[in-house]
Amino acid sequence: MLKSAMNNRSVSQILKSYYRVLKLSRKPAREEFLMISKVTGAGIVAIGFVGFVVYILLTVLPTWV
Repeated sequence: MLKSAMNNRSVSQILKSYYRVLKLSRKPAREEFLMISKVTGAGIVAIGFVGFVVYILLTVLPTWV
């Protein structure tokens, strides 16, 4: 948290809010986990592909000009 936010709240209040979030969380089902993994993997591949295209454009394109 930011220092200004921590100055306004005590440590016990901060820990209580963290504990409340942990109580609400749950372990994902297998299907949900697999779907999240697939979407995350697809995003990583897409960003990597865009980065590769940009790299190729910046290295190969100047040699053609």
